[in-house]
Amino acid sequence: MVQGWVRKFCLSLPHTTEQVQWGNDLVFKTGGKMYVVGALEPSGIHLSFKCTPEEFAELVERPGIVPAPYLARAHWVALESPDALPRKELERLLRQAYQLVFDKLPKKTRTELSR
Repeated sequence: MVQGWVRKFCLSLPHTTEQVQWGNDLVFKTGGKMYVVGALEPSGIHLSFKCTPEEFAELVERPGIVPAPYLARAHWVALESPDALPRKELERLLRQAYQLVFDKLPKKTRTELSR
């Protein structure tokens, strides 16, 4: 389940919105594109997020981290438990997930969000 600090952290990033999707997932988006998905109910996946191809390869070698179902081809990883990563490292990766998605938004969308 999404921890309160994760929700607060994601919402502190500029232009972030949250939305419940697929019945029991809390999705954090920027410019309408998702960068973090968290479970609202206990499940085998605690949290999923986008990362770089290099970090994807490195992270999935670690215990408790797997390729995210349906999203692995886009370099998303999934944490099987809330303690799969130390908080500081997870904060860095969540900020990076946000930036990766924001940077890929159309220039017009980025400009509109920055007003």
